[in-house]
Amino acid sequence: MQEQTRSIVQLSLDALMQDSTFISDLEGETRQKAFTSLAAILSTPNKIHKSFLRIPLEDGQVVRIPAFRVHHNDALGPYKGGIRFHESVNEEEVVNLAFLMTLKNALHGVPFGGGKGGIVLNPRARTTKELNLISKKYVQYFADVIGPDKDIPAPDVGSGEREMDWMMAEYKSIKPGLPYRGSFTGKSVLNGGSLGRREATGKGVYFTYRYMMHDYVNKHREDLVSINNPFAQTALQASNRSLKIAVQGFGNVGSVTALEAFQCPMLPNKVVAVSDRNITLFNENGLDIPSLVEFSAKNKGELPSSRHALTESGVRAELLDRDEVLTLDVDVLMLAALEDQVHSGNMEKIKASILVEGANAPVTAEADEFLNKKGTIIIPDILANAGGVIVSYFEWLQGRETQFYSEDQIFVKLFNKMQHTMDTILPQYFGDPHSLRQNCYIHSVMKLSTILYKQGKLY
Repeated sequence: MQEQTRSIVQLSLDALMQDSTFISDLEGETRQKAFTSLAAILSTPNKIHKSFLRIPLEDGQVVRIPAFRVHHNDALGPYKGGIRFHESVNEEEVVNLAFLMTLKNALHGVPFGGGKGGIVLNPRARTTKELNLISKKYVQYFADVIGPDKDIPAPDVGSGEREMDWMMAEYKSIKPGLPYRGSFTGKSVLNGGSLGRREATGKGVYFTYRYMMHDYVNKHREDLVSINNPFAQTALQASNRSLKIAVQGFGNVGSVTALEAFQCPMLPNKVVAVSDRNITLFNENGLDIPSLVEFSAKNKGELPSSRHALTESGVRAELLDRDEVLTLDVDVLMLAALEDQVHSGNMEKIKASILVEGANAPVTAEADEFLNKKGTIIIPDILANAGGVIVSYFEWLQGRETQFYSEDQIFVKLFNKMQHTMDTILPQYFGDPHSLRQNCYIHSVMKLSTILYKQGKLY
């Protein structure tokens, strides 16, 4: 992952180096030294905080659980990023995710830097009491490096508003008399959270796909027809026809994304497959997504994984292996599970011509390059799944101002911000040979580089 980070930075800087209008007052040897400094600054984190949380379990055991908080870069504002509760968490992964948060915030004009946290555990294997203690211990161990103007954590894989409520309460106890509502985002509404925060990432994922395939393509159809660009051709071929959609992952992100696709009045979508950690459900005529959302909510977030459970849900579907969702004959594949799902071992079997990254880094670098060469449109995580951090920013603002927006106002503000980003990026994407991911990276690195230069950080 560290090699991938360095590669992202270097490729973006190489493109910017050729642009004489970018920081034009830097020339010759001075310019080269500044770009060398930028490569070093952007490819490494400012700080890595690591600890072992000492947790007495309910069965009498005492365990020590590795935990991380990474501060990548704060040129644009306080560090911002989720806390992942998962057994696969490791330092390299958290560092890479913090780096991607820096780029994501820069891309969308959110005044935060990039941070990330992680705790190595399987939350399903812990009791509520143990998870409460783990959450509080995390705040106790990292209390000096987090705060509403330093580093503002949020939920991530395995954590949610419950954990953020616990953590905010612990921060309030440790830091009495200090502002605390902005110390964590993704909280429950009763504890100062924002309406719409839970659905924000999934709605944003679907919005990026819908905006590209409906609003943007229809508005710029004549321009797209006239240019020789493989991604423009893919978009035109897919537009204005019924598309079959598969959604990998049916948690907070995937379930909301699938429901948005099912209910969308602008595109004649047909959601034919969804999956979770146990099963893939498939129906070529389309799945009853509202019934699946209702079943999942009543069954600890899981899809029906047996004939009996399907009968109970009232949904008609075939039961397939969980990984089959990736290689089905569909038009659109929305990836809302974990990282590294599309890789060298299955990339040649991917039939979808449009991939949307609801999860962080679900497509490996090798698979990304292979699919882009085929003209596959990949809407990357940095663009598609930013809904959570954007609404977290709105939550942070509301906590400071003690004025709160309605859910409709939140979604209008979210979509306006994401639309602005796409209107900035898509003309370049459909006009040059770079992938959409690389275009996003170049834009983010350009913004960060300009800020670092103006702040005098390159000398």
